[in-house]
Amino acid sequence: MIEVSHLHKAFGSVLAVDGVSFRAEDGRITGLLGPNGAGKTTTLRMLYTLMKPDQGEVRVDGFDAATATVEVRRRLGVLPDARGLYKRLTARENIRYFADLQGVDPALCAAREQRLIDALGMADIIDRHTEGFSQGQRVKTAIARALIHDPRNVILDEPTNGLDVMATRAMRGFLRQLRDEGRCVLFSSHIMQEVAALCDHIVVIAKGRVMAEGSPDALRERTAEANLEDAFVKIIGSDEGFFG
Repeated sequence: MIEVSHLHKAFGSVLAVDGVSFRAEDGRITGLLGPNGAGKTTTLRMLYTLMKPDQGEVRVDGFDAATATVEVRRRLGVLPDARGLYKRLTARENIRYFADLQGVDPALCAAREQRLIDALGMADIIDRHTEGFSQGQRVKTAIARALIHDPRNVILDEPTNGLDVMATRAMRGFLRQLRDEGRCVLFSSHIMQEVAALCDHIVVIAKGRVMAEGSPDALRERTAEANLEDAFVKIIGSDEGFFG
């Protein structure tokens, strides 16, 4: 479980995150939905300890990210906005490098690695160097790398960004599988169809603040809108955010 309380983050005079609070529970897919520039990525970076909040608290499985940073990192699998693969390494070598960093036993690593290869459909790319990979191949490798230590909490920043239709469908299935295993899955998106198709719980963020949260049905009911996109526009108060 990931719990976020009153997060604030400013960059100079720009307040990127302004008091964000929410909870992402185990066995549930929680989506951060908001227009570009809403503060989603900054919020996620504070969750996985890449940035320190100016104020507020992040807890992962009860551990405070500020005081138990190493333990929190062990409990998280992260797909950041920058995939950051080592291009001179094969996909397998990228995965095993991260397994070594997490202290995963080599025998256990081999078993987990094979499960991820099968689940993500990576058999044809696993021993290829990642330089020249398509966007979908890079995302698959980065996700396998993030999950090799078997974390119970998974954070993904725009996981389907740049993927084609078939890769997007496969990614949705994989995220549902993680949820069904009882993991906490938290991802950010500005794509309405993605959130509607996947999320059990939605946190709507705009201008660095949480504007609303609840299930897709609850948000539609709250706004008296049959369409989630119309509900979203009503919640944030404008459609200008789509292009800002």
